Amino acid sequence: MTNRQSSAEPGLQWELSGFGDEIDADPIIQVAVLQSLGASAIEVRSAWGTNIVEMSDEQVGALRDLFRERGQTVSAIASPIGKVDVALPVDHEVARLRRAIDAAHVLETRYIRVFSFYRAPERSAEEVRDEVLVRMRALAEVAESEHVVLLHENEKEIYGDVPSRVLDIVESVGSDALRLAWDNANYVQCGVRPFSDGWAPLAPYVDYLQVKDAVRATSEVVPAGEGDGELLDTVTALRDAGYSGYASLEPHLTDFTSLGGFSGPAAFGRAARAFRALTEQIGVTLR
Repeated sequence: MTNRQSSAEPGLQWELSGFGDEIDADPIIQVAVLQSLGASAIEVRSAWGTNIVEMSDEQVGALRDLFRERGQTVSAIASPIGKVDVALPVDHEVARLRRAIDAAHVLETRYIRVFSFYRAPERSAEEVRDEVLVRMRALAEVAESEHVVLLHENEKEIYGDVPSRVLDIVESVGSDALRLAWDNANYVQCGVRPFSDGWAPLAPYVDYLQVKDAVRATSEVVPAGEGDGELLDTVTALRDAGYSGYASLEPHLTDFTSLGGFSGPAAFGRAARAFRALTEQIGVTLR
């Protein structure tokens, strides 16, 4: 038995989830594929071709009924909050966050994924820092009042794309309602060695693992463990810290844009099997 295996706590389990709309636009198919892969949860970004913050109350209610009927829990609302130019008024994203929060309450999840704003090409990260922090604080204050937790995702080309600026956001805002979703592939695409360069300072704030990998030389997104994202180091550190939360598959293996990605059932299954091979290697069970 290797050292990585021997450190595992007996019976340590993580909740396997995934972005349902990377499988299909139909939520029935989303749930069927996720359950076939052993995932007990789903991360909701869109269904029927409609983003979660644009759905009607009736659509959100239909999702709730479907998930309850099929025994599928919701790990997070994968909102697009913060994937806009920082020059927009503060209230623009606060209003959209309130819609995401309504959906979170109906779908019975406490987590909402957010981002930390794009900027115009002529503006540096340093120039927009204060504007970003004002907006992130405003979002966190709403989350606090609604008893939900925002998960900041490190996404390329937003303010919080590299570890130093992600740390700046979470420490400057200083709210228990703002935590981190960790994405190894996105760091690779920003020229970062995720575990080596960022894990130690950011680990205390990580509440959620978003699963995909990438190749440094080409930025190609690949299944977990097949790229330069240091996934094995990351999951081993999570295991050793006693992590027992969600691991959410976002494979991006067929197509992706700034607003999301797609894999299809077959490629999604390949990504799930690759990640399960990693967790089996370290003695963690996915459910």
